Amino acid sequence: MQVIGISGSLRRGSFNSAALRAAQALAPEGMTIERAEIGDLPLYDEDVRAAGFPAPAERLRSQLAAADAILLVTPEYNYSVSGVLKNAIDWASRPPNQPFDGKPVAIMGASGGILGTARAQYHLRQMLIFLNAHLVNRPEVMIGQAQNKFDQDGKLTDEPTREFIRKLLVALRDWTERLKTGAA
Repeated sequence: MQVIGISGSLRRGSFNSAALRAAQALAPEGMTIERAEIGDLPLYDEDVRAAGFPAPAERLRSQLAAADAILLVTPEYNYSVSGVLKNAIDWASRPPNQPFDGKPVAIMGASGGILGTARAQYHLRQMLIFLNAHLVNRPEVMIGQAQNKFDQDGKLTDEPTREFIRKLLVALRDWTERLKTGAA
């Protein structure tokens, strides 16, 4: 099972990128998680899109379309998703053949605050419902006080958080399989 993972943070020391790396290492047998690059996407501009998708946007759309499922890892900025993640979703979701339609998607996020990206994740869910993505509802993985759960090298050291991520990935795998067989 091929999963495309996107970190909504470009920062070198990002807890969300570290959480995505942890997910790659914790993926259940038979699942691989490839990270999609979004840092080179231009700001969304309909005039540019009308002339043709820029190469980074076309690459992202192709990766999402080819994947069996998607894992989005979002920071929380001003009670919502980051601008770079929203921009990536805007580029990917334009017609024709927007790749979120009918695709299984799991969400998680990390922040230094106590709520662990709860508000951002709920905004992201609203966007994905509009795009007809099939969201994994549980478990919700909201990594609060992330500075205490990752070491200085970005390795996830908190075992309960590692277990939450494992459970989310198993739920994504099971949900993806159910959708493929029509048993959902």
